[in-house]
Amino acid sequence: QVQLVESGGGLVQPGGSLRLSCAASAFTFSIYTMNWYRQAPGKERELVAKISGTGGAVYYADSVKGRFTISRDNAKTTVYLQMNNMKPDDTAVYYCNFGTSWGQGTQVNISS
Repeated sequence: QVQLVESGGGLVQPGGSLRLSCAASAFTFSIYTMNWYRQAPGKERELVAKISGTGGAVYYADSVKGRFTISRDNAKTTVYLQMNNMKPDDTAVYYCNFGTSWGQGTQVNISS
């Protein structure tokens, strides 16, 4: 069973930045697409970004395009989500995902 552990959440003001990390337990990390999802209160979980195994292909939801950047370090089996120019609508629990494996989530709050 793959374990995923997110970190880096917190409270920031609108316009601020956060960097989330997701550390994966040892597996063939480098060949799999990794995903970041988020779930806001009262809303369904939504895909925010994903990155291919080599990092050569990425996808972003329209709502975060141009503000968020997904990256990965295969040597560290870690995937990152750099979030800039954050908005109140970005408030959610952010989850790292691979296949059927999910992390515990990290809370992100955007508020002045």
